[in-house]
Amino acid sequence: MTRLEARDLTLAYDERTVVTDLSLSVPDGKVTVIVGPNGCGKSTLLRSLGRLLKPRSGAVLLDGDDLRTLPTKRIARAVGLLPQSPAAPEAITVADLVARGRQPHQSWWQQWSAEDERAVTEAMAHTDVAALADRPVDELSGGQRQRVWIAMALAQETDLLLLDEPTTYLDISHQVEVLDLVRRMAEPSERRPQGRTVVVVLHDLNQASRYADHLVAMKDGRIVASGAPSEIVTASLMREVFALEAVIAEDPVTGGPLVVPGRPWHG
Repeated sequence: MTRLEARDLTLAYDERTVVTDLSLSVPDGKVTVIVGPNGCGKSTLLRSLGRLLKPRSGAVLLDGDDLRTLPTKRIARAVGLLPQSPAAPEAITVADLVARGRQPHQSWWQQWSAEDERAVTEAMAHTDVAALADRPVDELSGGQRQRVWIAMALAQETDLLLLDEPTTYLDISHQVEVLDLVRRMAEPSERRPQGRTVVVVLHDLNQASRYADHLVAMKDGRIVASGAPSEIVTASLMREVFALEAVIAEDPVTGGPLVVPGRPWHG
């Protein structure tokens, strides 16, 4: 049993069903990347895994327990979620925003502790934002802001981290910077010998193939294929999921699959 899984999940917004009878086991200590065309249910699935969206039917399980039955604080100590394009309070500094990641660990009789201070300091160092501590978040570049948000998620010190399109609106250099950071978050450390479990929604299939240990391809609210990128990224998958003719080459940097797009496919 993995720590986080979905069983027979159906998700909907009002009367519009987005995901139907979906089951997924998230590999522990790995980077799982979810890909698929716009509107296929990627972000909806991620919201459900973080208990931001209640299932119409089925369940999301954390350590075998239905998320709907668990106290909010227990979930917040186990699962961190960074949504698309988060908004920071006006004029908040980097240090203050990162410190908000410690809220699940605080109580009315203990508002701040040495452990909180350590977690924030380590998170800022790990994301290389310590030098920005006193800067207002709204004055930072896009790449800097994204690293600050990830630092806040790291300060929460959860074993599971969910990131919804963390490279949106970033230039290619900052995209690589953020994804390299995501990759490092899953690496084993002294505090986490098994590493973190990270689930990321991405649009770019080549970036997904490069950074994922486990790739999940979705279409029309269902999982079409899942597994190691080298096993599932094929020309037939590109036709089925993205309606695109493509040649699959070898990535000269990683040796993994590299998608060379062709023309739209009408099957």
